[in-house]
Amino acid sequence: MSDDHPSPPLRPIPEPGPNEPAATPATGRGAGSPDLRPRTETADVLPFGKPGRAFGGSPFTFGFTAALGVLAAWLLVQALTATASMLVLITVSLFLAVGLDPAVRWLQRRGLPRWGAITAVFAAVIVFFAGFGVAVIPALSQQTGQFVEQLPTYIGQLQSHPQVRDLDQRFGLLERLQSYLISGDLGRQVFGGLLGAAGIVVSAVFSALTVLILTLYFLAALRTITSTGYRLIPKSRRARVQLLGDEILHRIGSYVAGNLLISLIAGVTTFVFLSIAGVPYALALAIIVAVTDLIPLIGAGIGAAVAIVVALFVSVPVAIACLVFFIVYQQIENYLIAPKVMKSSVDVPAAATIVAALIGGALLGIVGALLAIPVAAAVQLIVSEVVMPRQERH
Repeated sequence: MSDDHPSPPLRPIPEPGPNEPAATPATGRGAGSPDLRPRTETADVLPFGKPGRAFGGSPFTFGFTAALGVLAAWLLVQALTATASMLVLITVSLFLAVGLDPAVRWLQRRGLPRWGAITAVFAAVIVFFAGFGVAVIPALSQQTGQFVEQLPTYIGQLQSHPQVRDLDQRFGLLERLQSYLISGDLGRQVFGGLLGAAGIVVSAVFSALTVLILTLYFLAALRTITSTGYRLIPKSRRARVQLLGDEILHRIGSYVAGNLLISLIAGVTTFVFLSIAGVPYALALAIIVAVTDLIPLIGAGIGAAVAIVVALFVSVPVAIACLVFFIVYQQIENYLIAPKVMKSSVDVPAAATIVAALIGGALLGIVGALLAIPVAAAVQLIVSEVVMPRQERH
């Protein structure tokens, strides 16, 4: 050290008292005194990348634990994949139960007990599906029978057509068709197709029955389900979460009720027009239009296309009239009926509606498109009531 900065004098080590042990050379303090020096030991600090004491300090234990985690994640993904169809049915049933709950409450306010209101609403749903089957299935059966009866006439018209006759002379199309019909390949393919169609019908019937039964149970236990869900929230936040949850359920129910009302208006209007235009099976086509109108974005177009195709069998002018009718009605529905019906239910911007419907359709098909708009409304409510105020406070 230089003379300009003299070193401070060394402080002598205090003498131990009569009851204190002698100072040790290493610490300068008594053997029983606490060591106040900064700790420099790194026995508990492990280098980066080495397993800590949570894994027993062994690389084998760390690897085994990581492998168990990966295996558990893989099994969970496999379980979700295997039960995906059933989870979709459960989600649809819960969605329908929430959507039918406003009708149940309306009947309760009119004096019916809850079980009576649930029975009345559920009976109305069953009557609708039964009416749909009675109106559509005979029409499809009759159209199929007429097509089979007219099949020889269609083949004769093809044979008399000049271009078909020319192709038959060049390539022997009719001879190949005849040999194919006589051989057993057609029978096997038709039989396999019938089995596949029967399997699809059975699966659809099973899914419909499952949805109806689950909807009934969810509708009966909806209050218990919601109250139990709210009790899982910490008590300090339970009131706020309950307010948001009740509002979300109210919006979903209002959306379902409004969508059903719009579809009913579309079905009734279609039935009146098709009856006046003389299109056959007006009731069945009206029900198809009403059901497909529930699907966002593309549903109305699907129902209109089916009705226009059937109208083509009547005449081309009738089909053109149907096309004009559906174009005009869609404009009235989109800009007049839907805004008035939906003004008290969901208030989602048009761009968000389209994006939500596209994403939901890509994930879960038609079911995802149906659930997308109320989910978007719920997300919008959470953002406006929770996220935005929290951001403003910070």
